[in-house]
Amino acid sequence: MGNYVITISREYGSGGRIIGRKLAEALGIAFYDKQIINLLVQESGLPQATVEEWTEKKTPIAFYEVYMPIKERPVPDQIYLAKTRLIQNLADKESCVIVGNCADYILKDHPNCFNVFVHAPMEEKIRRVQEEYNEVVPNLEAHIRQVNKQRSAYYNYFTMNKWGERQNYHISVNSTIGIENAVDGIKFMLTEFLNGAK
Repeated sequence: MGNYVITISREYGSGGRIIGRKLAEALGIAFYDKQIINLLVQESGLPQATVEEWTEKKTPIAFYEVYMPIKERPVPDQIYLAKTRLIQNLADKESCVIVGNCADYILKDHPNCFNVFVHAPMEEKIRRVQEEYNEVVPNLEAHIRQVNKQRSAYYNYFTMNKWGERQNYHISVNSTIGIENAVDGIKFMLTEFLNGAK
C-alpha cells in the first residue's frame, strides 16, 4: 500500500495542531508542523526570518509590479514552490501527519492521503487560545478571525480549492467532542479509508 499521509487543516483555536500531534503519536508516525519552517529554510535557501514571515502569506499585488519586470518570482511564491517539493518528498519518504501548509492540495494526487478539517465554535476557540495557547491580545475574537482570514486567503490564493469547504476533506471534525474523541474518530475513519485503498 505504501506510505499514508494525514493532512490536518484547521481553524485557529480549534485544537487541530494538538489533534494532529496526538494522532501521530497514537499511530507511531512522523509529525510535521512548525518543523516545516526549518526544512523550508534548507529547501529554499532563504533566510529563516523571511520564511517565517511569508510562509502563510499570499503575494501582494504590489509584489508583481516590483518583481515581474526582472522575471523573478515573489518571495511567497518561491516559498510555496519549495514547500510543494518538500511536502511531496516527505509523503514519499514516510507515513506522517502534516498540519496546514496547503498539504491537502499539494498531495491531492497521493493515493493514500487522508484530509481532515478541524473546526470549533467561536467561544471554544476563544477559550482555547486564552487558556491553552496563552495568547494575550486586546480582542481575542477579532484576533482569531484575522488569523483565520489570513489562512483562508493564503490557501485560496495558492490552490484551486476553497479553505474549509467540505468537499476538499474526507472528514470535518468539531473539536468540542474532545481531543481524544477526535483522535479516535479520525483513526477509525483513516482505517476505513486505507482498507478501501487496498
